[in-house]
Amino acid sequence: MIKGVHSTFIWTEDLPGLLSFYRDTCGLEIDMEAEGFVMFKAASGAQLGLGAHSEVKGKAREPRVMVNFTVDDCHAEYQRLKAKGVKFIKEPDVDPNDGFVLATLVDPDGNTLQLFQPPA
Repeated sequence: MIKGVHSTFIWTEDLPGLLSFYRDTCGLEIDMEAEGFVMFKAASGAQLGLGAHSEVKGKAREPRVMVNFTVDDCHAEYQRLKAKGVKFIKEPDVDPNDGFVLATLVDPDGNTLQLFQPPA
């Protein structure tokens, strides 16, 4: 029986570049680092890992998986990341169905990410 999600991995040909984005730009803290592999600390839920992979070449051409980052204030985080040059494809907006505030961005490899603020 599947009990939940333990971790999510993003494979890349440019681990130093992607590591810099998630660590320095997004502010995630490293939990474990080995040659060709990094895991970030998780406040709750699943961990995010990055890894070098010989079969991954270039940027993602289309979104297939989206990583959601929980934030306390989607608008403030949007402004912080935008000031650091992060590319957003959707500005913060309230989902009329459930009240979540969402903003969509891409990492340097073209992977789709979302800032996810639960309703108050």
